[in-house]
Amino acid sequence: MDRPFALLAELTYDCPLHCPYCSNPLALDAYRDELTTEEWQRVLAEAADLGVLQLHLSGGEPMRRHDIVELVQCANRLGMYTNLITSGLGFSGRRAERLRDAGLDHVQVSIQADEGALSDRIAGTASFERKLVAARLVKQLGWPLTLNVVLHRQNIDRIGGILDMAEDLRADRIELANTQYYGWAGANRAELLPSRDQLERAQSVVRATRERHGDRMEIIYVIPDYYSRYPKPCMDGWARRQLTVAPNGDALPCPAAQELVRGLELRASVREHALEWIWVESPLFTRFRGEQWMPDPCRSCERKGIDFGGCRCQAFALTGDAARTDPVCHLSADHELVAAAVAAANDPTRPRGVLIPRPHPGRTVSRATASTSEVQA
Repeated sequence: MDRPFALLAELTYDCPLHCPYCSNPLALDAYRDELTTEEWQRVLAEAADLGVLQLHLSGGEPMRRHDIVELVQCANRLGMYTNLITSGLGFSGRRAERLRDAGLDHVQVSIQADEGALSDRIAGTASFERKLVAARLVKQLGWPLTLNVVLHRQNIDRIGGILDMAEDLRADRIELANTQYYGWAGANRAELLPSRDQLERAQSVVRATRERHGDRMEIIYVIPDYYSRYPKPCMDGWARRQLTVAPNGDALPCPAAQELVRGLELRASVREHALEWIWVESPLFTRFRGEQWMPDPCRSCERKGIDFGGCRCQAFALTGDAARTDPVCHLSADHELVAAAVAAANDPTRPRGVLIPRPHPGRTVSRATASTSEVQA
């Protein structure tokens, strides 16, 4: 495949939640100058020409954009399958109906836990009950419902209750994805990385629930990279199948690549270049595509066509060098960095620290971002 099939459009990093595991970049102020409605519409048209079939609307909280309905309408006209990834806050009945009429295909609602007090504590704001209302509204209006619960040390022991909640909400799919340690999650890793015992208990619960449910609800469960022998095939390889556009127009081969891009000084912006040039020719997107860039042991490894050397963002976050073998791999010269973190997570004498909440970023939004009808809505 030489063309992307999916675009993750991060419309804004503005968000009403303060989740300490958020993968948004630490330097949130760098993304205040958001693309306008017209700029996003141009990006969507260029993405369709490039071959993109799926559009995932995310953030931050995409419902913070007053032009969300217009963007869904645009994507629908271009023949894209549209998926809204939302906290549920701002997903009112009226706006939900307008999104349905605009052609939105699917809704994914994030929930932090199955208990109100715990969910609200993790989210940093009272939101649990509103999330339940939003999830029920999704089903009421006839959409497929995916629930997304990011798992970590603070909530993984509630996985049984989380699955029961998903069943009660009639979710079609639930994603139980252990935290990836980028952005704010990286800053909070010591308080988020679960123990081995927690993971084993969680896997047992997931296995039993799958057997009980059969095909009634799809359950996706992803273990933390840190407990794997080999790295995951991150994004199915660098810039091979999908791309991300950040709120300020930065194009990224991976949703977590902001820090890496700054480190390599290889920025690619849709405000400066056509999306096709970025995908096909830009130094950023071609830097780690394929196998030529690989060092040993990756270059001589029989798995190089399976995991592609692992995650470039993870390698950069842990070693400062995006071209090194992902330290998750047990063959990596830097594997001790991961082993030390796992040992700390399993040390019962380790003192507890304090989670750093994700702050609210400021925004600078052009008048062209919102239409009058959307502002009034």
